Amino acid sequence: MPDLSVAEGRTYGPFPLTLTAERVGAFVEATRDDPQRWTQAAPPGFAAATLFLPAPAFFADPDVAPHAGSIIHADQSFTWHAPWTIGGEYSITGVVGRIRTRGGIAFVGFTMAVDRHDERVLDAAATFLMSGDAPPAGATAPRDEPPALMCGTNDPLPPVDPERVRTLRRSASRADLVRYAAATTDFNPIHWDHDAATAAGLPGVVCHGLLLASWMFQSASRLRPGDRPLAEAKVRFKAPVLAAAACEISGTVADDTADLSLTAEGTECVTGRVVVTP
Repeated sequence: MPDLSVAEGRTYGPFPLTLTAERVGAFVEATRDDPQRWTQAAPPGFAAATLFLPAPAFFADPDVAPHAGSIIHADQSFTWHAPWTIGGEYSITGVVGRIRTRGGIAFVGFTMAVDRHDERVLDAAATFLMSGDAPPAGATAPRDEPPALMCGTNDPLPPVDPERVRTLRRSASRADLVRYAAATTDFNPIHWDHDAATAAGLPGVVCHGLLLASWMFQSASRLRPGDRPLAEAKVRFKAPVLAAAACEISGTVADDTADLSLTAEGTECVTGRVVVTP
């Protein structure tokens, strides 16, 4: 099996993307964002849909696939330079950065750039933890999956308020996760297939990490009006969130920075820091 470091510096793409109103509408519906707000542009969390053009190409690379038995998305950062204008033609490119190996786990830096003609729209960086070995069977006791449409409370979005982050409750049913997968093309089976999730060492189907991030960006986006409410964000994924789990996003604001936390049934699962636009 080739050393994963041979992939350092490799480029995947560019991949073309035409941003249609239908695609934005599907993402807004799947994430329970504000359909009245996002009519001319996509919300910040749409960055997830662009990541899942170059990232799967990287994981499927013949030199990389043997190391992809287990993949953990550890953290993700985004810098938005311009709004996601509907009708625009975008180009998405992914690049493998530094790869470090410790204790049999590869820490992979992966960057992404999104351009519209000659304008940079987004820069992104992720850390993936990768291993060629799948988690041991029975690592976590499996649970019975909830009914397909069952989920917790989903609050209406609060009004725009530049002074504070209001607590926001979110939850995703298993059907919601399928809708999100279709809206972003993130069809990793741990998000919809019980057997695949338990084979990966999970108790059952789990929410997409970037869906959780989108909920946090929704909350932070209420701090500013307009089509580009956020300038920068970084989130860290600390624990998985099961389908139908009750989640709560809360945070504090100081100057132009919001510190956010997503908890699920008492456990802090995602943390984030967001810089809003001036």
